[in-house]
Amino acid sequence: MLPAIGRVLCGAGLVAILASSAVAGASASQTVDTIRRNGVLTCGVSTGVAGFSMPDAQGNWAGFDVDMCRAVAAAILGDAGKVKFVPLSAQQRFTALQTGEVDMLSSRATWTLIRDASLGINFLPIVFYDGQSFMVPRKLGIKTARELAGATICVETGTTSELNLADFLRGNHLDARTVVVEGRDGVEQAYFSGRCDAFSTDATSLAATRAGRVASVDDHVILAERISKEPLAPAVRHGDDEFFDVAKWSIFVLVNAEEKGLGTTTVDEALASDDPETKRILGVTPGMGKALGLDDKWAYWEIKQVGNYGEIHDRNVGPGTPLNLERGLNALWTHGGLIYAPPVR
Repeated sequence: MLPAIGRVLCGAGLVAILASSAVAGASASQTVDTIRRNGVLTCGVSTGVAGFSMPDAQGNWAGFDVDMCRAVAAAILGDAGKVKFVPLSAQQRFTALQTGEVDMLSSRATWTLIRDASLGINFLPIVFYDGQSFMVPRKLGIKTARELAGATICVETGTTSELNLADFLRGNHLDARTVVVEGRDGVEQAYFSGRCDAFSTDATSLAATRAGRVASVDDHVILAERISKEPLAPAVRHGDDEFFDVAKWSIFVLVNAEEKGLGTTTVDEALASDDPETKRILGVTPGMGKALGLDDKWAYWEIKQVGNYGEIHDRNVGPGTPLNLERGLNALWTHGGLIYAPPVR
């Protein structure tokens, strides 16, 4: 135990730290200021992955990754619709973020050490836990990835899938031929034209391809093996810690909202709740918004307009959608999954 004077000094130091943190949290963010000045958040997304980022015939974007950007826009601007979506290939996406072409990237990017440490970007919280697999025509009768010896496997250039596939083939001494193709559309075309025996990428991405490109999903099999860890996360640029905090907590609050049962249809009623954390999340108890340089209603706007994490998952990729994905690892930690967020306090 500290002596009395030590406890006093420690307490005083803590007060000073908290005061300094409050000032820092309220300081100006160049990116947030630009977003407010332009009245729009510019978000880089994949060029078209069913359930994650896909435009309709009128050019309106929808999907899991799209909703992450909409949530951040709602927190900053109070309007989830104020997002400009920029479709980017795997090779374009990090450059577009680095150069400021987009404010934020939400494009099924895997968080890896090299990307985190050398590209000048900060990954936001992991929003989807995935793993790489293989899709093959059912008629080939392939049951496991180790039966791919002698096969031709298509993979998209500029992705972690390319490196993972090389590691898997080398580690398992499989003599298969890899065909590296630029762009997702190019890989899909190569696979469906018969140029490749198999297509390898994230399992959910394969499910999206199968759901959106084939007449019968039974004609193509996604193998059970997962040959990699693919923690998917949005990203922002280095150098703007205030925007990093805003975007980070805009995602964390979606998870906390699901834990608290706060959703698009329940959030208004919850304004009268006596639960302390609910009151902090919804801005009934002030302070959380100020710490981020936002209005205290920032999280309310997100939840009301976009929904909580579970609503976003189920609406875009869950049971009842063409992808028909169970929550699995992407269930809340309270339900056996890995989705977990720090508390709002």
